[in-house]
Amino acid sequence: MKNYNLKLKIVRFFFVFLTFNFSFLTLNLSQALAIEMNSSQYRIQMSNVNIGAASQLQSDNGNLLSDTLGQTAAGQFSSDGYILKAGFQYIHSIVPFSFAISNININFGEVTPGLPLTATTDLTVSFGGGGEYQVTVNELGKLKTAVGNNYINDTCCDLGCSDPGKCTETAAAVWNLNTTTGFGYKMSGEDIPTTFTTCGPTCYRPFPDTSIPEDPAIIMSSPNVTVDLSSKPKDIYHQSTMTLKLNISDIQPAGTYQTVLNFMATPSY
Repeated sequence: MKNYNLKLKIVRFFFVFLTFNFSFLTLNLSQALAIEMNSSQYRIQMSNVNIGAASQLQSDNGNLLSDTLGQTAAGQFSSDGYILKAGFQYIHSIVPFSFAISNININFGEVTPGLPLTATTDLTVSFGGGGEYQVTVNELGKLKTAVGNNYINDTCCDLGCSDPGKCTETAAAVWNLNTTTGFGYKMSGEDIPTTFTTCGPTCYRPFPDTSIPEDPAIIMSSPNVTVDLSSKPKDIYHQSTMTLKLNISDIQPAGTYQTVLNFMATPSY
């Protein structure tokens, strides 16, 4: 009996890209009432042509209101790749964007050929902005030994690699047989790709490999906020579970195998 000690190291990379597009509007007006915004480095005059654009929070019985009054050009405008959202509180949010992974170091321990092992990690997103968000993942190469060139292939599911298009980085397929080897994952919970919900709980797919290279795969996304203020207590999170699966053959060389999974969470406002 050979001993197989396979370790999977998951490192979280948390990148948030926020793009701010500024548009300057010149009007010939005899008089305009607007606020002046300034900081230690910036001074913006007439940022909004209205009669009340300050960040004034009014409180009544614990309720807060942020208002914009007298906006002369309210709405969303777009041209040549630029989007201007004016007047309404498009990006004002009481729930900031956040992303967390429950387990960032997964160790499969000793692996027996023909006996698949699974491990899980929870992904949690909180998003209260007026746009959408997505979480992607890829692997920085296959499971591989630190010394030598031994590696474990990504799964092709029970269909096998000769049936392209059935078990891919974007399409899940059934993986039930203990004779099917490889490394892959499935998703369950909120905001997950429909390929997992339509295929079923025994369906997996391989990770995109950046060394090939392959594009990262979306594992969570939603055009809506994650806030449910009607629930008690108020729920501001969406959560999914990633289940990783590993199985090897009896001819797999012994050793310690590892790879890194790269998670990227991106909000859009």
